Amino acid sequence: MPILVLTQNDVEQLLDMQGCIEAMAEVLEALARGELFQPLRMLAFPPGENTGMGLMPSHRGGSAPAYALKTVCLFPDNTARGLDPHQGTVTLFSGETGEVRALMNASAITAIRTAAVSGVATRLLAREDATDLAIVGSGHQAHPHIAAMLEARPFERIRIASRSFENAERLAAEWPLAVAVESVEEAVGGADVVCTVTNSSEPVLEHGWLKEGAHINAVGSSVKSARELDTATIVACSLFVDRRESTVNEAGDYLMPLAEGAISGPEHIRAELGEILAGSHPGRTSPDELTVFKSLGLAVEDLAAAEYVVRRAAEAGRGTSVEF
Repeated sequence: MPILVLTQNDVEQLLDMQGCIEAMAEVLEALARGELFQPLRMLAFPPGENTGMGLMPSHRGGSAPAYALKTVCLFPDNTARGLDPHQGTVTLFSGETGEVRALMNASAITAIRTAAVSGVATRLLAREDATDLAIVGSGHQAHPHIAAMLEARPFERIRIASRSFENAERLAAEWPLAVAVESVEEAVGGADVVCTVTNSSEPVLEHGWLKEGAHINAVGSSVKSARELDTATIVACSLFVDRRESTVNEAGDYLMPLAEGAISGPEHIRAELGEILAGSHPGRTSPDELTVFKSLGLAVEDLAAAEYVVRRAAEAGRGTSVEF
């Protein structure tokens, strides 16, 4: 079987946001129905290093079986180099023979599918009348998140805050509705939807700054030792997640308030997004409810994104086939 090799540019051209949002909704609902398998990701951080590697396998059975594996190196200092902190590959395997079907750039897959899942969460949880968006952070997740939010709701105003005001201005210049502001408090004040897409290990968002009925997509932190939201926000919110097992094992935004005794445990999690999509949980129940989606990123999302990209590549004649 020849291997289809897809570059970062290929993935960025083929993985359109609207299509990716629909693919993420489908796979999250299927996960909630028990149709896919994924163990917790394996993270390896060498002693004394702030870099590491993660392995994220997944499997879908049934009439169209498949395996996928994302292998990603985590280099947080890459942001200062103008590089994505996540570098690696997504490999798609035949579920019938185990042969490698496709190999593609993981940076583009990760950025776009992560934003697309936030788009799913925003469609499900944000108020229908949401028109004011705040983006906290200006790194590699910020641009696709703006694209995803504009697919999810008809926003009329976007405010961007970043540790670097110049970077916030540069990002805002790409979007007619966006302006850069000096502080996170200024960005989120009055916002209906907030996306935190930073690499901070300490909270960047305070509960007192938030509008009643706001929805938050907390995206930037994905390890036990980092969080973007303060304890008061987690205590006050209705918490939704991509996967309970991942949250209780990996999410600093959940684990730190739990260690402080501020929340009681897994029952603080209202539902997984897939459970809302499958109709087993209502999601938001009142206009003044503060909802938070804690995003960690799932291997099944990489599987679904990779299959979508391969289908689009076949239609468009993109990629390079290599005998392996």
